[in-house]
Amino acid sequence: MNYQRMTIEKEAPEEVGATIRYNLSESAISDQTLKSLNITIPSDTILTYTEHKGSHKIRSLVAQSSCGDISPDDVLVTAGASTALFIVNSALLGSKDHIIITRPNYATNLEVPRAVGCDITYIDLEFESQYRLDIDRLSASIRPGVTKLISICSPNNPTGTMCTGSELRALANLAKQNGCYLLVDETYSELKYASDSAEGKDLPPAAASLGDHVISVSSMSKAFGVPGIRVGWLTTTDARLQEKFLAAKEEISICGSSLDELCAEQILSQRNELLPATVADMRKRRDRIASWIAEESEWLDWVRPEAGVMCFVKIKKVPTGGLETFYKTLLEKHGVYIGRGGWFERDDSFFRLGYGWPTWQELEEGLGVISKVLRG
Repeated sequence: MNYQRMTIEKEAPEEVGATIRYNLSESAISDQTLKSLNITIPSDTILTYTEHKGSHKIRSLVAQSSCGDISPDDVLVTAGASTALFIVNSALLGSKDHIIITRPNYATNLEVPRAVGCDITYIDLEFESQYRLDIDRLSASIRPGVTKLISICSPNNPTGTMCTGSELRALANLAKQNGCYLLVDETYSELKYASDSAEGKDLPPAAASLGDHVISVSSMSKAFGVPGIRVGWLTTTDARLQEKFLAAKEEISICGSSLDELCAEQILSQRNELLPATVADMRKRRDRIASWIAEESEWLDWVRPEAGVMCFVKIKKVPTGGLETFYKTLLEKHGVYIGRGGWFERDDSFFRLGYGWPTWQELEEGLGVISKVLRG
């Protein structure tokens, strides 16, 4: 494995530090506390090894969210989605294999196959096509007998767009016909704006329900605002694959943290109370970004997100002083931090704007600063 630090991690807010006053770069809702989530940790909690597959309660709650399409035995709890992605990619891929990956994408989805050293074909999702996946183009990239894995992120980070149900089923069928595995990072699936009339049509099902060759990955970090407890999971209905992935987990960490899993159980038990309020708030925030983009149409454009807590904004004309000066001035003079396009292997004329993490006041003030700095 040839490990390289990812730009998005080297420049993560927690690495940049105190210069940030308005953090508009995050890809999650605001950080929560034990108190805000009504979590209790009994003083007699035993700090021991947990079940290697992860808490049965967590796996049952995850399975319930799939509307009966998967079972608790199909779920493996991991230390966040990043570990799940590492396990899947490193367990399935070798240096002689070929993988097809859509881009932009969560950085770990891109970097682990590189660390493995396999052959990679990138399918770039373009602004001009509303970041829609061109399945015909992807199909033409498959190498029979060589392509091992197709990897997508839907709902997408950083764009907030997602495959329709029809598109996801077509992709699963394509993978099956060609003897490939399909990996779907669906971390933002619980933050779909599905009740919007135009957006509630043809919603994708739980990816792992589409066949035993489909593997899905998710996490509690984004929708519940708890990245610090490091709980995610991978799902596959293939028992043989589950055993392989479990072996990888055991070699990495044996099991999960008893405290993390205790917190996760209590949070997921409140899913039906927590998520509707979160989605309603995110919808209002997205609408605020829509009005701001409209106000700044001379400078900015976007593709309206269908899920998640962020969007990928396009800068239509170069700000006064250039792009490097734009980002530097935002942070060093005003304390506004946004995720530049280079985090996602795109030109810096794009940036990820996270609208779910800051307070409403911080969001408003941050947007005002961006508008000001665009004009120099």
